[in-house]
Amino acid sequence: MQRVVVIDLGMGNLRSVERAIVRAAADEGTACEVVLAGAAEAVARADRVVVPGQGAFRDCAAALAGGLGDAIRDHLRAGKPYLGICLGLQALFDESDEAPGARGLGVFAGRVEKLPSGAVDTTGARVKVPHMGWNRLELIRSGAGPLATFDADPPHVYFVHSYHAVPTDPSVVAAIAWHGPHRVTAAVQRDNVTATQFHPEKSQAAGLALIGSFLRA
Repeated sequence: MQRVVVIDLGMGNLRSVERAIVRAAADEGTACEVVLAGAAEAVARADRVVVPGQGAFRDCAAALAGGLGDAIRDHLRAGKPYLGICLGLQALFDESDEAPGARGLGVFAGRVEKLPSGAVDTTGARVKVPHMGWNRLELIRSGAGPLATFDADPPHVYFVHSYHAVPTDPSVVAAIAWHGPHRVTAAVQRDNVTATQFHPEKSQAAGLALIGSFLRA
């Protein structure tokens, strides 16, 4: 039985992520134990790690400083699967406009930038920030780890955010979405690391399909 550790950063609705993983595992017929934990020791015993989060980048960076962040980096270096959700994607990068001076995990070079306010869409309507709602994914490349489950038919998924990642290496981006004129980094992927700006646990069947694909990866 595989052990899936959902990292508790002290922010976000961990229970909804836990329920989504349990449901996806049942749909896949995959035996797994889901553990909510915020300790480095739990990460060291994990087969897969999920880092969710809704909240401030500075608080996330503080939670990941020291032993917990080191344990996640060790998990990644060991080639074990990682799924980041929302803040769990942003935490992979070096820094964020939201919290100058706070350091992310630095797994990917780049920064997290705020979506510009004051833009208008093609109808002349003001584009709201935060970006909240359903948008269709646009895949940048096929076969991107668990995201390959969407290759044939990219779905609509649910977003809640004001910031998005801008990687130094554009090839890290696996999917985008459009919020008015804004090109949003919707997912990044490389090797054993997959992360989404959208919320799989809020994206109904599409989200469960992604989580199921992650559990198989």
